[in-house]
Amino acid sequence: MIPPAPGPAVSPVIAPLSSLPDFDPRRVPVVGVDDHLPAVPHEALTPVALRARFATPPMWEPEVLLEKKFMDREPAHASVLLGIVLREQPMVLLTERTAHLSTHSGQVAFPGGRADPEDASPAATALREAQEEVGLSPAFVEVLGNLPTYVTGSSFIITPVVGLVQPDCVLQPNPYEVADLFEVPLAFLLNPANHRRHVYDRDGVHREWFSMPYHDGAKTHFIWGATAGMLRNFYRFMRA
Repeated sequence: MIPPAPGPAVSPVIAPLSSLPDFDPRRVPVVGVDDHLPAVPHEALTPVALRARFATPPMWEPEVLLEKKFMDREPAHASVLLGIVLREQPMVLLTERTAHLSTHSGQVAFPGGRADPEDASPAATALREAQEEVGLSPAFVEVLGNLPTYVTGSSFIITPVVGLVQPDCVLQPNPYEVADLFEVPLAFLLNPANHRRHVYDRDGVHREWFSMPYHDGAKTHFIWGATAGMLRNFYRFMRA
């Protein structure tokens, strides 16, 4: 668990990050940090370099594709938008889901959601969901391409859609779905020195995952699970 900052004696209320009973990923010990791996260089994170990488993708293998199943439900296709906001320092747009949602409540996530039959492609799903969830108009997004599908323990088959987001976009988060909307430097997320490994063994259950906690000066955002796994795959894609 990340130690709380010094403050008053009254402990803050921490929202649960898992629907599993007696399981809080923030309390699971860190078994390793991948600071021995090279970071993606800053020159590879420019819009020109990102467009070129997706236009001529390298040969590569994703590292994380399938989580251990923890929910008995029919598989469902979904898409998320890995949106890179083109500020002076490229930033990744992320949300914190509200606590009452039926799946992955309280967790850090990319904007996105379940595919509709009317959606023409995974990119169409990601753009529609991003508009519904955070008010991001598709006119402000340049889609670069997709990463491999990622299957969550809740049986969602997720296609991450990578896109460049114009910084002058106006966002209006849906308060029913989004408790917080924030940005994290792309360079931070693509530096394995910030990738922590966790292993959980209890009652015959074995799970492994990455976390990438990010402190923005006011709050620590605990990025883990599917979101961290997709970002780890993006790192592998960018370093291939």
